Amino acid sequence: MVARFTAVSLTALALVAANAANAADYSQPLPPPPPPMLVQPAPQFASGWYLRGNVGVGINNAYELDYLKNPASPPNNFQFESKSIADTFFIGGGAGYEWNNWLRFDATAEYRAKSRVYAFGRYTFGGGTFLDTYEGQLSSWVFLANAYVDLGTWNCFTPFVGAGIGGAYNTLSNFTDIGIPTAGRGFGRNPSEWNLAWALYAGIAYDVSQNFKVELTYRYLNYGSITDTVDCVGGCNPDSYKFKNLSSNDIMLGLRWTCCEVPAPPQYVYTPPPPPPLRSRG
Repeated sequence: MVARFTAVSLTALALVAANAANAADYSQPLPPPPPPMLVQPAPQFASGWYLRGNVGVGINNAYELDYLKNPASPPNNFQFESKSIADTFFIGGGAGYEWNNWLRFDATAEYRAKSRVYAFGRYTFGGGTFLDTYEGQLSSWVFLANAYVDLGTWNCFTPFVGAGIGGAYNTLSNFTDIGIPTAGRGFGRNPSEWNLAWALYAGIAYDVSQNFKVELTYRYLNYGSITDTVDCVGGCNPDSYKFKNLSSNDIMLGLRWTCCEVPAPPQYVYTPPPPPPLRSRG
């Protein structure tokens, strides 16, 4: 009887030990997954507000000059035979916004320094030939709203094209009319006029740093016209002269500084937990 009880007890103990060993071979319950991690990326400098400054040289193109005869003056055959305009320099600045990594907009204002305008014309009267020479100084303020398309970046260089539209405030000062050989003379009225202005751009930018760029740009600028009336010394019927189709081929050096970058939105990233360690059956 005792032997039978001992055998049963040993059998029960063996089963309990076997179950405990099998239970040790199973993986423990997995811990709950960690919450998603908040990852804040670095600021994106491809978009944001920027400031800019420009200096340049304007190579003025040939213009049209119309003689507007006073209706009260007698008919004459006056016509211009030569006209010219000197080159100029300009300085300006502005502010803009980079919409994304290929499209940006800005508004600019610039002052174009005085450039000398000169012309002379000829007419005949009473069997003689007479000349008139004209000279003055043209200056302008130009205001433009511009849009640019960046064409990709290679080794820190980014070519771009653009266009702009706005207004030009042109001033013609110290305009004089000298008669040869009559020694007659007249003086203009120093007018200033607003005109439509527009521009086309092509250039290349170099990334000096993440938020500072240097630009070299070609620009075609058309800045309208201006008309002046000449009052003669000694009295005469005042005639007018219109300078039309004023335009320039500009070479500009520009600096662009991204001052207020726009950061990318935060991103949530889930990191799975490491797998539990495996246990041997031994």
